[in-house]
Amino acid sequence: MEFLQQLGIKAENEGVSTGSQWIKSTGKKVGSFSPVDGKLIGSVISGDGNNYEEMIAKAGEAFKEWRMWPAPKRGEIVRQFGDALRHYKEPLGKLVSYEMGKSLQEGLGEVQEMIDICDFAVGLSRQLYGLTMHSERPLHRMYEQWHPMGIVGIISAFNFPVAVWSWNTALAWVCGNVCIWKPSEKTPLCGIACQNIIAEVFAKNNVPEGVSCLIQGDREVGELISNDTRIPLVSATGSTRMGKALSAAVAARLGRSILELGGNNAIIISQHADLDMSLIGAVFGAVGTAGQRCTSTRRLIIHESVYNSFKEKLVKAYQQLSIGDPLDSKNHVGPLIDTDAVKMYLDSIAKCKEQGGHFVVEGGVLDGAGFESGCYVKPCIAEVTNDLAIVQHETFAPILYLIKYKTIEEAIALQNGVPQGLSSAIMTLNLRESELFLSQAGSDCGIANVNIGTSGAEISGAFGGEKETGGGRESGSDAWKAYMRRQTNTINYGSTLPLAQGIQFNF
Repeated sequence: MEFLQQLGIKAENEGVSTGSQWIKSTGKKVGSFSPVDGKLIGSVISGDGNNYEEMIAKAGEAFKEWRMWPAPKRGEIVRQFGDALRHYKEPLGKLVSYEMGKSLQEGLGEVQEMIDICDFAVGLSRQLYGLTMHSERPLHRMYEQWHPMGIVGIISAFNFPVAVWSWNTALAWVCGNVCIWKPSEKTPLCGIACQNIIAEVFAKNNVPEGVSCLIQGDREVGELISNDTRIPLVSATGSTRMGKALSAAVAARLGRSILELGGNNAIIISQHADLDMSLIGAVFGAVGTAGQRCTSTRRLIIHESVYNSFKEKLVKAYQQLSIGDPLDSKNHVGPLIDTDAVKMYLDSIAKCKEQGGHFVVEGGVLDGAGFESGCYVKPCIAEVTNDLAIVQHETFAPILYLIKYKTIEEAIALQNGVPQGLSSAIMTLNLRESELFLSQAGSDCGIANVNIGTSGAEISGAFGGEKETGGGRESGSDAWKAYMRRQTNTINYGSTLPLAQGIQFNF
């Protein structure tokens, strides 16, 4: 395929890089099979402990030089990276779609997110502000400044195989850090492509080898990063189970972590909602990326007075969904990432039925022409109560749960009544309801929206959630501070040495 050639993807690829240099990998060979058609796209040689040590050493040396580049100059490198992504947007978007299975529109949109965060980071490179404070001591000046931390480890998930890496990397780079990236073993070729693109930019600007490192591998590589005291910050995206293990490992060595974990997101459909507009947000949120977004809509909490009418609208909309090759723009829903995800989907449906859920749109696996990969499933809808064990669990698949409510206070309690706390939304034209939802007594999630769905975030706002979602924040706002260390400075420009708090120490 032409887009693979444009991105420098080979039939067999080394899996460890320090920028423009690829290290001879000695780990196992892993094939990347497309969920679109089941075909082998290419293979990657994973890294092992020796490769890891070589890469870490190179990153450490690069940091010593990179941190001394002026921040605006580092921003200029990120600007050029954004321009390179504009050039490679179409082939990279196609690779994301083909290797991960999301629609081509979403694949191109993911690359656009990368471009957007580069633009954000360029401006940020001239705004790494600290505060000045008045000292209680005469002829003293106090201020704070921010310094880079060093090596930032990035562990990303398959559902956003390139965007989440860029959210972390663009900010970390302008802050003066160097980065080590372990992409998902389910989408390794997207990592190869990104490394090839950034290598072109770095080579033109004599950026030190080691500023952008890549290592392919499985859980063992993630554990190397988590336990490495040379990596002061680890940003990880994935399941809550993974996040708990990683957090414990990083905290045990007093490192820092940014965690973006599970979501169990709900939209409240008020009796005061615009139901037609609500339908678009609900359906896209539930079936976009085949329900494999951390912000996917899992639950619809619907007022009893509009419950039946909105349910009818949903059923009709689901009957019109086109499922198939995500590279075909006529299709709304592509495949799940692999057959393991299909099994999880089927198990979740079975558990829902066992626990008392009633399906108004049945699920199932599609077969026949166009579905040979075995990864295509039917988006389905079940009527449930919020306390079912399966409803409390995040299922990474297009299963939507319908829940009925009477009062807005009850709806908010249902929305908050799950272990996860990433994204939330309310559809209402009632000002009091929307303000209550956004108040201290409202949503307990990191993201709370009014009259838009749970899925889809802009890079200008910090992205992340609470509770079992991990509490991390990435991307916009002041998230850059997570990638730096704060230092308070006091300068005495007088001729005496007064002590703080009026303490006298004479001899």
